[in-house]
Amino acid sequence: MRIHDDRPGGAGGYPDDRSYGAHAQQPSAGTGAQGAPGTRSTQGLGAQKYNYYDDDDGYSDAEATSVVSQRNAPSEYYDELGNTRKPFGWNAGTDIGLLILRLALGGIFLAHGAQKLFGAFGGPGPDGFAEVLASMGFQQNAMLALVTGGTELGAGALLVLGLFTPLAAAGVVGVMANAIFLKLGAGFFAASGGFELEATLAVLGLGLMFTGPGRVALDYGRVWFRRPLIFGLISLIIAVAAAAVVLILFHRP
Repeated sequence: MRIHDDRPGGAGGYPDDRSYGAHAQQPSAGTGAQGAPGTRSTQGLGAQKYNYYDDDDGYSDAEATSVVSQRNAPSEYYDELGNTRKPFGWNAGTDIGLLILRLALGGIFLAHGAQKLFGAFGGPGPDGFAEVLASMGFQQNAMLALVTGGTELGAGALLVLGLFTPLAAAGVVGVMANAIFLKLGAGFFAASGGFELEATLAVLGLGLMFTGPGRVALDYGRVWFRRPLIFGLISLIIAVAAAAVVLILFHRP
């Protein structure tokens, strides 16, 4: 005997557990509500008039009553055989996914920062990067080279550790916003010199800014970990403001 729930919209696809448990009554095999023999009454199931019984699956009344009697915890979901369904919530898969994103994005920015500051991995070093910035129309290019390299290196390290994640993501988004602005004229796709890669990295940083680092992180339990939306918005404002200040004060087309 199967227990159905065909309530109209808004029910979320699960039976209302509050209508079962201690308040459930075994269906009567005698005269039903309409006086017809064999009709089963569901009045004992509470106000959910849409619940009914169906004998097309071969379960007996006693087995169905046993299923109903197991539904005692309002916070749990059950399938039609009474087995518990784990409620939706944060899970280890989400933590692993966020850890992978952090390590990948943080590692990329660690490498880019090391290129700009130390000339590692075949990078230009601070002097070479300062010349690149000058060719793009930036003034105070020596200072900006150090600031940009330091931001990338620091943001990358913090993302890998999962520490001050919203602020680290803001550093990523701010640097990439400037890079996207400088490449707008070349279009989107990287093959034509566009900002495809920069946009991808910025979106990854933006996502981590609002999701947080996951539980495998040094941020776990901190206030910005528990209030990701608020601190994500604050970090986004910081990123946009920093990018705007650099372009307005130091860039001359």
